[in-house]
Amino acid sequence: MRPSATRSPAQQGFTLIEVLAALVIVALGMIAAIQAVTQSARNGTYLRDKTLAHWIGMNVLTERRLQASAPDIAESTGRVEFADQQWQWSMQVTQTQVASLRRIDIAVRRAETPDGTPLANVSGFYGDAVGGAGAGGTQWAGTGAPGTEGAEEGTDGSVPAPGKAPSLPPGLPTDAEE
Repeated sequence: MRPSATRSPAQQGFTLIEVLAALVIVALGMIAAIQAVTQSARNGTYLRDKTLAHWIGMNVLTERRLQASAPDIAESTGRVEFADQQWQWSMQVTQTQVASLRRIDIAVRRAETPDGTPLANVSGFYGDAVGGAGAGGTQWAGTGAPGTEGAEEGTDGSVPAPGKAPSLPPGLPTDAEE
């Protein structure tokens, strides 16, 4: 039998070069898919760590806010084990313009990461001018609502005296007029 220059329909198939080209294309597609899955796993780990760091920051803030006395105006740091990992937090307490109110800023990072790269930042306030339950509004010394300076009780922008209902501007119907 002599080899012929043209192939018959029964002898058609892929050449070695066509098979190798197809394998290269499939391999490139698989590499792209593996990279996408790897990136997704990294994002999941990052989001988990960021969530845990935020929880730690909120826990530290809540502990400070529940103390009987205001935190000192200073910087402090601490370590905590949470979710089988070591975490480092740093807290900075600053005075605000209101004498009885302090700002608390907390940065949380994993203990093995370098300083200055927090995963979460939490801010809150500590105030000691807090009224009891059902006590009504708290009087903040040295502060007032804008536009209330020199206003008489019952006029625009003022606050009625405790126990006295606010008066309505003229022309508005009351419950008795409806």
